[in-house]
Amino acid sequence: MMHTPTWKTVSTIIICVLLALFAVPNVLPASMKDKWPAFLPHRTVSLGLDLQGGSHLLLEVDTEAYLATQRSNLLDEARSRLRNERIATKQLQLLNKQVSITLLNAADASKAEKALRDIGMGVEVNKTAEDALSVGYTEREEKEMARRVLEQSIEIVDRRVNETGTKEPIIQRQGDKRIVLQVPGLQDPARLKEILGRTASMTFHMVDENVSAQDIMRGVAPFGTKLLPGDETEGDAPRYAVERRALLSGDMLTSASAAYEQSRPVVAFKFNTLGARKFGKITSESLGKRFAVVLDGRVITAPVMQSPILNGSGVITGNFTLESANNLALLLRAGALPAPLNIIEERSVGPSLGADSIASGKAASILGVVLVVVFMMLVYGRFGMYANVALIMNLVAIIGILSLFQATLTLPGIAGLVLTLGMAVDANVLIYERIRDEVRNGRTPFAAVENGFKAAFATITDSNLTTLIAAFIMYYLGSGTIKGFAVTLAIGILCSMFTATVITRLLVARWMNKKRPKVIPL
Repeated sequence: MMHTPTWKTVSTIIICVLLALFAVPNVLPASMKDKWPAFLPHRTVSLGLDLQGGSHLLLEVDTEAYLATQRSNLLDEARSRLRNERIATKQLQLLNKQVSITLLNAADASKAEKALRDIGMGVEVNKTAEDALSVGYTEREEKEMARRVLEQSIEIVDRRVNETGTKEPIIQRQGDKRIVLQVPGLQDPARLKEILGRTASMTFHMVDENVSAQDIMRGVAPFGTKLLPGDETEGDAPRYAVERRALLSGDMLTSASAAYEQSRPVVAFKFNTLGARKFGKITSESLGKRFAVVLDGRVITAPVMQSPILNGSGVITGNFTLESANNLALLLRAGALPAPLNIIEERSVGPSLGADSIASGKAASILGVVLVVVFMMLVYGRFGMYANVALIMNLVAIIGILSLFQATLTLPGIAGLVLTLGMAVDANVLIYERIRDEVRNGRTPFAAVENGFKAAFATITDSNLTTLIAAFIMYYLGSGTIKGFAVTLAIGILCSMFTATVITRLLVARWMNKKRPKVIPL
């Protein structure tokens, strides 16, 4: 007798049914998907860029622009600290990525050095002469800032792309400055490029009413004021003189959405508690004055404050269309990019190439399954039929698990699937050949089968473990499609171990206990 505990039989059947239910949505026709019960799984395997087509963008983060901004901020901070300590300077400028300071009085050097050393971590102060100092970020700190800005950019790109409604975008880091973005199913990347190409850094400034129109025309602005262009969609866009100091920034926004005001598209926004308090104070103290909303260095709108806005809500008016208002709202919700993104490579993959790949993958899978089924039936007879049942269950299990985790299936993933199908019966071959050896050694049918499964288990585990290690290395060191191949291969190996050692044994044991054969039909 080959004894199989009832709990093991029941749990095996439950697992097989669940995996089959997860796999079924992948083969349901469109007309049946709406009739599929809501309480049953609905997830399907997502197709990668190479199978359903889409857009591929290679983005480069302009870390130098970000570091230049940080050095400029460091210059402003150094000027502010020296002014607070009443230390006069002859010259204060950026020179060779450092803030170069020449003091009016050399006796103030120690006092200035002490004031500048408190700026923060990663900032070093060097005395270059009796009356001169240099302040700058250390090389290590600049590398760390570049790393952080790349990670932050990846996170914001992910938020922006996912809000566009695209499915399963692939976003990966490449090197120290680049981001690979693949969006399956997106054939026209124009809107995607528009969304990614904008930094979406929004700030709020007071308009300097003391600067005359003639000075603005000549490009002359007093200290503490800068000239910014207006909205480029207005044609001959005006220029504005705004205070350099930002009173509010876009990172205080909690929501932004497109809306209509007087039948014109606008962007409605709302600040968090701190932003609402600041916004209320600014609008209360600036009645009758103009308040500029600046996005990526352009003045979107500069309305006159007519009344205090105390609830933290407002609207951005401009020459918007509904689409541009929606895009701006999306950018503000996702957050500002810390540095500009440059698109250095763009590719679009048509769905026809993917259709060919899917057809080839289907043909290869079907041919592989048919050849394996025929081979097993010819060589092992009835036991080969049980191995074939396990093989079909192995294919169902792989698709079910990929659907459960909503994995993205690529062309190398299909290759891993086909390879797994060929390898799936290896364990059965090992078991059946071991059973034959036991029969030749004079074992009874029941003893031969029992010992064959037990003796072959160690060999099966060893061979599959080495393949799993290879798959893990490919996943850890590879990227993109190589990872897809590794994942499919690893899932297939684990499923084949389960189907060969559990399902096949269950089928063989049931037949042996029922028929009690005198000769094993191998």
